[in-house]
Amino acid sequence: MTNTNLTRAAVAAMVDHTLLKPEATRADAESTVAEGLELGVYSICLSPSMLPIDTGTAKTCVVAGFPSGKHHSLVKAAEARLAVDTGADEVDMVIDVGAAVDGKYDEVFGDVLTVREAIGHEHVLKVIVESAVLLDTVGEDGLTQVCRRAVEAGADFVKTSTGFHPAGGASVRAIEVMRAAVGPTVGVKASGGIRSAEFAADLIAAGATRLGLSGTRVVLDGFPE
Repeated sequence: MTNTNLTRAAVAAMVDHTLLKPEATRADAESTVAEGLELGVYSICLSPSMLPIDTGTAKTCVVAGFPSGKHHSLVKAAEARLAVDTGADEVDMVIDVGAAVDGKYDEVFGDVLTVREAIGHEHVLKVIVESAVLLDTVGEDGLTQVCRRAVEAGADFVKTSTGFHPAGGASVRAIEVMRAAVGPTVGVKASGGIRSAEFAADLIAAGATRLGLSGTRVVLDGFPE
């Protein structure tokens, strides 16, 4: 493991404990909340249709424009606004990845800005960029530009992945590029395919400040108390 100073509790406090399966039921969501509270996670990340829901001491996180990002910006904004009106503390929105692949970074900016203006600045906005796709198409420079434009539009975090794209999820390389792009003060969330403590520790060492996990217990079990 990269960082032996990481404790189970410290990593748990960085986790968005996530349930976004299309077939998830209300009972599944309530079970996810209960497990997240038991594990001491930072937030519970759910589909917006699960709101309102009591997440106890954990923050409530939802997704918008998920998972394709192909929703109109105004639809994403309306979805995000409804989510915060029904109890969400944080919104993870998906950009139009095709616009980014085309190098239309102003469109990415406008997409993010529309959602930011809809939810205000009292709620955390994370922007999912599908880093594996961008690294494969527009490379590190393109991923850098997308992250910078997202931050200029008001993103509090940039986030690697939905976890639903076949190109893949989080990677150490992506986190390094994203951290360098946004500097030390903006959050970087690693999400997608994180199934071990070793990988989680490597992502944190590379600059991740939040982890999106569905198999949270397995990952946390790999860290010392």
